[in-house]
Amino acid sequence: MSPRLVPARDDSVRRTDRPLTVTVDGTPVPGVAGQTLAGVLLAAGRTAWRTGRGGAPRGVFCGIGVCFDCLVTVNGERDVRACMRRARDGDAVTTQSRASAAPDAPGSAPDAPGSAPAPTPAPAPAPEQP
Repeated sequence: MSPRLVPARDDSVRRTDRPLTVTVDGTPVPGVAGQTLAGVLLAAGRTAWRTGRGGAPRGVFCGIGVCFDCLVTVNGERDVRACMRRARDGDAVTTQSRASAAPDAPGSAPDAPGSAPAPTPAPAPAPEQP
């Protein structure tokens, strides 16, 4: 994955890429067909587009869909891994943060690897038998 986009006029290989545009938080971002959303974001100069539980910036870490650091909302679908999703012309991408997710929302993905899981309440002690 390259962090930059080579314009077609400067491409010595003479690729015939088909351009596309996605919107990221309402801002149009150009890309080419076949790029992942993470590739489009990196080519646009964005290296982080999410914040973790502690507020640390997150972007692409593994690039193979294992770490969940690159989660975005695409066309209203939360927790999409940007490194695994091919960009489509007209996709509406919204950045998200851990703080905006409901803690028990179904389908909520885990945060960065090694992060501690949410604590669960301890079960109530059993009453004593006479």
